[in-house]
Amino acid sequence: MARIVVVGSISMDQVTVTGRRPEPGETVLGTGFEMVPGGKGSNQAIAARRAGSEVEFVGAVGRDLFADRLRAVLDDAGVGTKQLRSVDGPSGIATIIVDTSGENSIIVVPASNATVTELTEADLATIAAADVLLCQLEIPVDTVLAAARHARAHGTAVLLNPSPVQQLSPELWAAVDIAVVNKGEAAELGSALDTVPHVVTTLGGDGAHYRGPDGEFDTPGVAVEVVDTTGAGDTFTGALAAHWHEGPRTALSWACAAGALATTKLGASASIPQREEIERLLGR
Repeated sequence: MARIVVVGSISMDQVTVTGRRPEPGETVLGTGFEMVPGGKGSNQAIAARRAGSEVEFVGAVGRDLFADRLRAVLDDAGVGTKQLRSVDGPSGIATIIVDTSGENSIIVVPASNATVTELTEADLATIAAADVLLCQLEIPVDTVLAAARHARAHGTAVLLNPSPVQQLSPELWAAVDIAVVNKGEAAELGSALDTVPHVVTTLGGDGAHYRGPDGEFDTPGVAVEVVDTTGAGDTFTGALAAHWHEGPRTALSWACAAGALATTKLGASASIPQREEIERLLGR
């Protein structure tokens, strides 16, 4: 069983369902509303845990009405929360609008996630003991760089999901072993990805593409009835991290199956499948 440490974000997702997303200046009626724990870091941690790995989470919640529920969603999933700190002020939130096709628009307010500006000795020890460090960009980039450098120095593989996409320093790219991007992110990052040994590009319902030291290959998508795509990419990434030790082909198969299942339910963390569900889909 792989040991994963996630250094990343945790937020409360406020999900509104509507027939179509509004144009600028337009008001439309919604058909549903739900609050679901999310954040890319938390989603990926839960996905990695449910896909079969041991997971520790490094991040921060605020001291508000969301904090206990955010902590509980990790605890209930079996994700270690010893390094989840509580800070003054609000927890992170995301406002998500989902239309009838399952597509979404998202606004993220980092709040407590922006306070993760340094790593404690306990955080660093957890990173050094892991097989894979999994990071995103919803916490300060300098913290991601510090975590990646420490992981590289201690033989822990670094998997970066560079989202929300932004241009990153050569120092950070030099510490990354595996990058997971979607097509838009791949186009925006361009040649920066050339320095990364393993690059996985997600293709939505069409699956994913891999490029690495031994060549390239495609893993096809899995046909499902799409309800909401929120969190599907995070589920893909978490499952990939959980099975990376089995090789890229196996890892991508697990990731594509898990990501597909995540689109069949509303919300982010609430839609992340259990290992048994992924295994059934893989064996179908």
